[in-house]
Amino acid sequence: MRPAITVDPTAATPIHRQIYDAWRAGVLAGRFRGGSRVPSTRELAVTLAVARSTVSQAYEQLIAEGYLQSTHGSGTFVCRELPDQLLRTRPVPATRSAGAAPIRLSRFGAGLRDDFPRRPRLAGHIDLSYWGPDLAQFPFALWRKLLLRRMRKFDATIFDYADSSRGYEPLRQEIAAYAARSRAVRCTPEQVIVVNGSQQALELCARLFLEPGDQVAFENPGYLGTRHIMSAYRARLLPTRVDAEGIVVADVAKNARLVYVTPSHQFPTGAVLSLARRLALIEWARGNRAVIVEDDYDSEYRYSGPPLPAMQGLAADAPVVYCGTFSKVMFPALRIGYVIVPPSLVDVFARAKWLTDRHTPLLEQAVLTDFLSEGHLDRHIRRMRRHYGRRREVLAEALDRHFGAGAQTTGDPAGMHMLVRFDDAAVRERAAANKVQLADAGTYYLTKPPRNEFVLGFSALGERTIREGIKRLAR
Repeated sequence: MRPAITVDPTAATPIHRQIYDAWRAGVLAGRFRGGSRVPSTRELAVTLAVARSTVSQAYEQLIAEGYLQSTHGSGTFVCRELPDQLLRTRPVPATRSAGAAPIRLSRFGAGLRDDFPRRPRLAGHIDLSYWGPDLAQFPFALWRKLLLRRMRKFDATIFDYADSSRGYEPLRQEIAAYAARSRAVRCTPEQVIVVNGSQQALELCARLFLEPGDQVAFENPGYLGTRHIMSAYRARLLPTRVDAEGIVVADVAKNARLVYVTPSHQFPTGAVLSLARRLALIEWARGNRAVIVEDDYDSEYRYSGPPLPAMQGLAADAPVVYCGTFSKVMFPALRIGYVIVPPSLVDVFARAKWLTDRHTPLLEQAVLTDFLSEGHLDRHIRRMRRHYGRRREVLAEALDRHFGAGAQTTGDPAGMHMLVRFDDAAVRERAAANKVQLADAGTYYLTKPPRNEFVLGFSALGERTIREGIKRLAR
């Protein structure tokens, strides 16, 4: 057989690849039938006026992939059964079904009736509904450099199963040091468990502390992600009032098994839990054998002074599980958070983490270790604190200019969002008409919410955009 194969020496594709592509296409199209003999490498090389080694390279690839087969003493032939055919399943005639039998779910599964969709980002809108980090300001070139440095070292253990589900030990050491100096947390590296974002930390808390029907004292308003988790485990959420000093400890139910709080920057009101209430809540938890879950999601961004000490560090034996994350200070897709637990709970949390996913990806943990140990995170936070603080000032100034006393804000100057209540009932309609995207605060209440209250994000917007967004709300 003399195949109609041509090559173009001037093409960018290597000649051996052109020969391979021509043979493969011809075999799949049926031009070269199964069992037919193909020219030897010497014959085809002469025909195409190319080196024999070039033809040999193409033939070796075709034989390796199952398009050709070589028989010693007989020559090379087109395979009768092609690899592409082996990958196709034969159609099975459809049969009439009486209907699929219902599959019984657990109480947990049966409770997951609704999806948890993210709020869509509307094209062409000024998005005041988002309060994530400004990704344009993150040093991704530096992150890429650290990542490549780890890849070049090629430590095989980084790509294997972790020795411990608690996380990469050097990272746990860095997190313990970081939490101690920035948040006055009392812990050893052994108490740190690395998780896939704070959401996994909160899910582990619910799984290990709650039985269906257990009462949870929940900030009202409060973080929706935690509410979804607690509700999925059939906990009974007890709305607990929040005022200018944070959660009202006197309103915490006596039979609550767990108290969920965001004391350093209450979500979404922005209130800071006073020291007196922090101590009172710890004493209440001790006396009622309850646990406090402290969600410290963005305390690094405080604009009127240094970050506040964590509740966890107020007493050596405080019944507090401390949850932290790098999603807000770095970038959300990193999906690395941590939970700091009392020494008596380390083993059970590590076992629960192991059952969930064995361990958080090690390569990212190793790169984050370098980012922390070399001081890059501290520098990035200092820089972003200036950016976000100025943007919050611009938002407050714009609200005062366009609404005056008709826009009431709450909370301390901190974080990446601001809770605002408008007297003007037409704000929502003007936002829709003037292409401004808002987040209604009503979704965060367990009770009837106030009217015309919104959570305004400012961290990811430039100052001019913030001013324009508020101007449109008042137009």
